[in-house]
Amino acid sequence: MSNATTVDTHALDSDKIAVRQPSRFSLAGRTIWTPLLLSLLLVAIAVITFMIGSRPFNQTVIDVFVRVILVVGLYVFIGNSGVMSFGHIAFTCLGAYAAAWLTINPAMKKISLPGLPEWLLATKLPYWQAAVLASLFAGVMALIFGRVLMRLSGIAASIATFAVLAMINAIYSNWESVTGATSSVVGIPIVRTIWPYMIAAVVAVFIAWAHAISRSGLALRAARDEPTAAAASGVDIPRERLVAFAVSGAIMGLGGALMAHSVGVVTPDTFYLGLTFTTLSMLVVGGMGSLSGGVIGVVLLSALIQALRWLEAGVPIGDSTFAIPKGLQEIALGIIMIVILALRPTGLMGNREVTLFRKKTK
Repeated sequence: MSNATTVDTHALDSDKIAVRQPSRFSLAGRTIWTPLLLSLLLVAIAVITFMIGSRPFNQTVIDVFVRVILVVGLYVFIGNSGVMSFGHIAFTCLGAYAAAWLTINPAMKKISLPGLPEWLLATKLPYWQAAVLASLFAGVMALIFGRVLMRLSGIAASIATFAVLAMINAIYSNWESVTGATSSVVGIPIVRTIWPYMIAAVVAVFIAWAHAISRSGLALRAARDEPTAAAASGVDIPRERLVAFAVSGAIMGLGGALMAHSVGVVTPDTFYLGLTFTTLSMLVVGGMGSLSGGVIGVVLLSALIQALRWLEAGVPIGDSTFAIPKGLQEIALGIIMIVILALRPTGLMGNREVTLFRKKTK
């Protein structure tokens, strides 16, 4: 009887080992429709924009894709950890300036940014190479900051992330020889075609999905929902938060680099409270616990923001022009956030994802 029991136990352990790896592929197979459908939505928006051929509308949709990257970057950390971050736009700033340093003409950099190292003054890369390097730079900086910040939790962690944002903004607003201080850094190559932004947004969506179904992402969400049980089960919560913080920082850096190339100009105040409020609003409205919510929140609120901008500029109606007061878009975003948080605290999507197949419940 003892030998039989031993054999059965070893057989059971072998079965667990054999099943463990396929289960990872099974999870990917069950959830792959989410990034695919979200990517199809982004591709459809890009195709429609290309067919319309309007330059102002093209720029508007480029802004949408950049916001998708930024909000997806926020979701990777906030959505999976449950820790609100007010400082992620700092990594967008780092990515934008890194892209500027790597792509501006060397002769112009020597005049406007003489404090840069000689090798950086002489460097001029294609925008896509600069965007990748800027993303890596932002991710490394997020890893460095996260080593300290991720040991905090709750409101302390949120305030600490805002302190990082304030610190980066103060440094970049005063380091004149390297960042131009509060003056605009110009000469960044402008990329008008819509496809690089769409591809980057799709890549960001798939990175966020891959992290969510990874061992680290699953452990982090377990710690978000049941921190005591997760810690008792051996989950290293600070480490898993650090992984998400670094990945999200890299995505935010990519968004910052592409944002710089979409307008050709960067200033520190571009990456401060205004952008922080806008991106957080989109994530909250769509649903912080859902990748689909992040993307859909961007699309819906971007459409609303653009409509309000048109109304602020004035819409001809007969012999007169109808216009709303300037700044109404910020007020509208605030009202929408209040309404959503009051009626649906988890956002429009809640914790659900878009998919073709739903798990049947008995």
